[in-house]
Amino acid sequence: MIYDVRTYTCRPGTINKHLALYEEFGRDVQFKHLGEPLAYLITETGALNSYMHIWVYDNVEDRAAKRKQMQTDPDWKKFLSISSEAAYLVSQENRMMTPVSFATAKR
Repeated sequence: MIYDVRTYTCRPGTINKHLALYEEFGRDVQFKHLGEPLAYLITETGALNSYMHIWVYDNVEDRAAKRKQMQTDPDWKKFLSISSEAAYLVSQENRMMTPVSFATAKR
């Protein structure tokens, strides 16, 4: 099992606008291809104006197949275009993580 931990930072004052845009245009198509995330979280302290989501996959091949299928979906392409035009995002960090044997997170 692998965890795709993705952290995004928005321009100050735009995180709610970005999340509303995602909810309207991106969420359904992303959930259709990837399933529901383990978590979708907004930062309360520390690096503000950021949020994180965590996706769970069987392995890297499962992740690659699901993301490849999503990338070809016209609705996902539409969301990416709208998001790019809005220009709310300033950075993105992705980390692929594996659980330790004594503390496996539930799916």
